[in-house]
Amino acid sequence: MRNSTLANSFVALLIVVLVGGCSTIEKLNPFSSSDPKQKPAELVAFTPTLELRSAWQASVGGSGEYVLTPAVVGDSVYAAAQDGTLARYDDGRQVWRIAAGQAVSGGVGSDGKLVVVGTPKGEVLAFDAATGKPAWKASVSSEVLAAPVVGDGMVAVRSGDSRIFAFEAADGKRRWVYQRSTPALSLRSNVGVIITGHAVLAGFPGGKLVAVSTANGVALWEGTVAIPKGSTELERIVDITSAPVVEGREVCAVAYQGRVACFDTGSGNLLWSREISSSAGLDMDAKGVYVSDENGVLQAFDRSNGASLWKQDKLLRRQLSRPLVLGSPLSGYLAVADYQGIVHLLRRDDGSFAARIASDGSAVSADPLSIKNGLVIQTRNGGIYALTSK
Repeated sequence: MRNSTLANSFVALLIVVLVGGCSTIEKLNPFSSSDPKQKPAELVAFTPTLELRSAWQASVGGSGEYVLTPAVVGDSVYAAAQDGTLARYDDGRQVWRIAAGQAVSGGVGSDGKLVVVGTPKGEVLAFDAATGKPAWKASVSSEVLAAPVVGDGMVAVRSGDSRIFAFEAADGKRRWVYQRSTPALSLRSNVGVIITGHAVLAGFPGGKLVAVSTANGVALWEGTVAIPKGSTELERIVDITSAPVVEGREVCAVAYQGRVACFDTGSGNLLWSREISSSAGLDMDAKGVYVSDENGVLQAFDRSNGASLWKQDKLLRRQLSRPLVLGSPLSGYLAVADYQGIVHLLRRDDGSFAARIASDGSAVSADPLSIKNGLVIQTRNGGIYALTSK
């Protein structure tokens, strides 16, 4: 994408962010918490083919300037607020609620045994999932903007300077640190990592997707999602600002001002790619890869070859969340939320609207997540909504 209006708005910032080595743009449109500067599309009327309802809802506290994604393990939802509130809900019942003792800037990671959050000061705080009692504390090199990930006996944390830290889940002892060179100019985003098998998968500024060994932090393979283009540093930003998604032996990722690309998880070989820009992210199923693009258009691509399946452009400029492929009883549907806290259900086969439900009116910046019988969202005002069909 080459958006001249967006580029012009960055000129005043460019002088600031280019001072020093690796700098970031603080106030970039894709991650802005304010209302869209261009008028968003009005919601179109349609005849619902199913009805969404709230199975339960709760309030944990606002996320402020951060994106605080909750964690789901079985019937439990763990959620955090910027003020340090951390809570566990089991089927909507609050099991515990604690104060972490400092602000939280990175969302929640959990494996059902440990609950982990990150702070603006670069601290990693771990708690017992059953009781909420503190377990251990560790430090990384800069602020934590993404949710930590717990798996394979470790906690993986991405710091704001694009380093990945691995800590032992048992006691917080550092296992390894992965670092790579990044472009002079990059986006400040809440992009995290995922753990699959014995590898940590992470996207980086410059359009690179890297698989790192969970055992020792050594890079297993590197794939190119997007290649920087253009004559200015702004035009050459092709950062991966959302987590990759793994399904079977394939991993797919998408870059801002770049492409969506799918790779073999074992070898890193590129399977296919298509030009698109997204900061929100993607999801996939056995047949398709679904992307919320930079303009608020939902696009579906054939998972086998990247061919275009459908586009849904009736949510233009509504600052869409990452799309979410749903399971039973909502199999065959895709969920996405917008800047007004409205959740939209679309049919996966053709992208048509199936249902719609409102939350508290504030943006859903955090990724919607699957839960039993539906999905859960966390709004910027701190509302937790578990949604299912009637």
